[in-house]
Amino acid sequence: MASQNHIKPEDPSLSPSERSRLFRQKYEAMSSDERSVFNNWSRAISDFTGWGLTESEQKERQKIKSYEKDKNDCLRCEKWRNELLETSPLVIFMSESLRKSGMNLDQNNMPCMKCDEMRSGGFSSDGVIQLCYNNIFGKGHLETTIAHEMVHAYDQANFNLDWYNLEHHACTEIRAASLSGDCTWFQEMLRGNIGFLKHHQVCVKRRAALSIRSNPNCKSDKHAEAAVNKVFKSCFTDTRPFDEIY
Repeated sequence: MASQNHIKPEDPSLSPSERSRLFRQKYEAMSSDERSVFNNWSRAISDFTGWGLTESEQKERQKIKSYEKDKNDCLRCEKWRNELLETSPLVIFMSESLRKSGMNLDQNNMPCMKCDEMRSGGFSSDGVIQLCYNNIFGKGHLETTIAHEMVHAYDQANFNLDWYNLEHHACTEIRAASLSGDCTWFQEMLRGNIGFLKHHQVCVKRRAALSIRSNPNCKSDKHAEAAVNKVFKSCFTDTRPFDEIY
C-alpha cells in the first residue's frame, strides 16, 4: 500500500475533502518565502481565472474587469478620435466644411461614450457627435463613423432639416451612408454583404432605411423603405461638400 506521503493532491481517486487536507498539509510545510511566492501566484490565478473566489468575490471581480474594459475602450476611442482630427484627410475636410458652414466640431463636442444600442455613433440637433466606444471595432471604423455623423452635422448647418420629417431624415441618411465610406465594398464585405451590381446603392438604401426605422414617426420597415425610395435619386446624387462620392 502506498505511503500517505506519496499521495499527491491531484490524484483523481481522492475525495474533495482529502484533496483539500493534503493541499493544506503541503501549504503548512512550506517555508515563509515559499508561502509568499505561492500566495502571490494564487492571487494572480484567482484574478485571471476567478478560481477559488466566492460568489460575491466573483461578482466584484467581474465588475472591476468590466470597469477596466470600459475605461480602456474609452481611452482608445479618445486617442483615435484626436489622431483622426489631426491626420485623416476625410475628417479634416469635413471639419473645414463645417467651419465654413458656421459649425465647429472638435474633441470638446465629440465625446466617447457607452451606448446601449448597437450603433457606433450619433448626432444630436444641439451639435454634438456621440462616439460609442463599446461598438467601435477599429480606427478605420471610427473614421467612417465620425465622417458619417459629420455629414449629418453639415446637412443641419446648411439645410432646413427637420429630423421628424421622414423624407428629410431619409435624405441625410442617404448622403451620410454614401459619402462617409460606410458603404465601400470592403465595409460591406466585413458585414457579410458581398455584391457587385450596384452594391453601393443597395448598401446606402439598406442602411438609410435601417436608421429611419428608429424615427418615432416611422410606422414600419415598408414605411422607411418608401421614404428612402422617394428621395433617393436627388439625395444620392447630391455629394456636397464633396465633388464626388468618397
